[in-house]
Amino acid sequence: MEWFDSLIINSFNAGSSSISVSENELDILNEKIVSESKKIKIHIKNTFFELKSKRQVRLLIKKYHSSLVFLIDRAAEIRKREQFNSAQFNKVFDLIVTSLDDLLSFVEIRYSAFMSLDQRVSYSYFSVWKKEMLAILKNLAEIKENPADHDHELKFVASLLAAPLHNSRNIKFTYRQILYYREIITEMQKLEHAVSETECISDLDLMLIRMNFNSREYAEKLVAKIGGYLEGFENLSERLEKLLYICSTLYKINPNLKLTFNPSQQNLILFLEYWFSSEVRYVEKKATIEMQRQTANYAGNEFVEKADSKLECMLSGDQIGLILRATDEARIIRAKSMNYIFKSIVPYLSTPVKRNLSYQSVRSNSYNAEERDKEIAIESLEKIIRKIKTY
Repeated sequence: MEWFDSLIINSFNAGSSSISVSENELDILNEKIVSESKKIKIHIKNTFFELKSKRQVRLLIKKYHSSLVFLIDRAAEIRKREQFNSAQFNKVFDLIVTSLDDLLSFVEIRYSAFMSLDQRVSYSYFSVWKKEMLAILKNLAEIKENPADHDHELKFVASLLAAPLHNSRNIKFTYRQILYYREIITEMQKLEHAVSETECISDLDLMLIRMNFNSREYAEKLVAKIGGYLEGFENLSERLEKLLYICSTLYKINPNLKLTFNPSQQNLILFLEYWFSSEVRYVEKKATIEMQRQTANYAGNEFVEKADSKLECMLSGDQIGLILRATDEARIIRAKSMNYIFKSIVPYLSTPVKRNLSYQSVRSNSYNAEERDKEIAIESLEKIIRKIKTY
């Protein structure tokens, strides 16, 4: 690569204000570029067969790929200078960039198995790909969006995808990022009803969560939409039920965390899990405070009968059912039947959001438990274990 490096970095330096190229020199330069390109290809092939380990081959390919990308980008920068704004120099730079692009394609195609997706793409490749992507995103929003819809979700997502491309002067794109754009656009094109909503989560939202579209603006808009939907339920028990239902829907998604929209941001599913766990804790605590306030009001009224002697358990009915079922099947509590255990214990328990529990309902739900209920039940038992160890 020494000859190309010397030609681009040294021959076209910033101090050279009066450079000219004759037609004869242009022909000689063309022949030299072709000759040097052939030498480099032969050298790469020979070195490839001399190396004995995949690690050495990967380092070789990475070295040549990085050098070629750097030289192509450098040639594109120099070409913009005023002293090279002529038909002759346009031919020179066309020769150089075309030759370097050919070498880069040779490396990428022939040795693709040894390349990393995290390697940066060249300026010329990115320029062509960027123009293509912006056109696709514009057409996608116009074709898919229904004018009758007010949210324009797809257009909003398309604008977020296009923003880094419009502001890409100082952003270096990698093959992994380009692969992400191609895959998410393919998924968007498959959607038939981009903004149809079920329980405030649209088909588009489910796809974007699965594709790890971790745009900060999109994440904030999504949780604001879910929060607004939940605010419509004044009853805390119903709100918690809806919240847990949406949460269970998200837990069923298997996101692809190898690809991401913004490598510097947290994965979208992790952000949503934290937000949902915070919301669940908030609603549960609010329900507990409201229950305590009601209990205090009852205690202050001398004409109201004493509250029944129920024990308040901080778990939900489904989580209580899991633990009671486990104690029976593990033979920790022995009774004539599992139904008898539930009938003997559940009527004396209450939860922060439900005063009266049905032992039949608690028993039947213990056979269809959500993964989240299992996790909370296990965490509660582990908490008891840790406390016993301190005695």
